[in-house]
Amino acid sequence: MSSSAPRIGIIIGSTREGRFGDKPAQWIHTIAQQRTDLAFELIDLRDHPLPFFAEPMSPAWAPVKNEAAQRWAAKLATLDGLVVVTPEYNHGPSAVLKNAFDYAYKEFIRKPIGFVGYGGVGAARAVEQLRLIATELQMAPVRNAVHIGMVEFMGIWQQGKTFEDFPHLAQAATGLLDDMAWWARALKTAREVA
Repeated sequence: MSSSAPRIGIIIGSTREGRFGDKPAQWIHTIAQQRTDLAFELIDLRDHPLPFFAEPMSPAWAPVKNEAAQRWAAKLATLDGLVVVTPEYNHGPSAVLKNAFDYAYKEFIRKPIGFVGYGGVGAARAVEQLRLIATELQMAPVRNAVHIGMVEFMGIWQQGKTFEDFPHLAQAATGLLDDMAWWARALKTAREVA
C-alpha cells in the first residue's frame, strides 16, 4: 500500500460490556486490510473515554478544553475518512457514539463516512440518523452500507455461525469499501489543494 493511501478509521461505536460490535469491526477490518488503495485502523471508543459533552461552546466555534476530547480530536485529524460500526439502541445510535461526534468538528470536515450496522433491522434507523449528523459535520456519507440484520446477528452471536455463512454481507462490504476508496481519494485531493 502506498504511504499516501488515504487512512480510514474503523470506529467501534459501542462500549457496553459483552458488546457484539467487536465481531463486525474485526470482520470489516479483515476484509479492508486486503485492499491496497486504503490504509485502515481500528479505533475503539473504549480507548477514548469521553465525558458527556459539557463544553461551553461547540467545537465548531471554539477548541475543546477536555483533555480526553483533545486526544480524540487529534486521532480524528490523522484520518481521511471513517467507517462506523454501530449498534441500534431504541431506534438510534448509541449515546457514546453520538457523544464522540459532538466532541469534534473540523476534524470531520470534507471526509467520507460509511457504516456497518447491526441489530433488528441492521441498524438502518441508527445509520439514517448518523448520516444526518455526519452531513451537519460536513462529512460525505457514502451510499453503500453493511446492514447485519437480526437473522445474521443472532446466528453469529448465539448460534455459532460466522460471517462467511452470510456471503451477502461480504458483497455489501465490498460496495461500502469501494465507495470509501473513491470518496476518500477525491476528498483528500480536494482538501490538499484547498
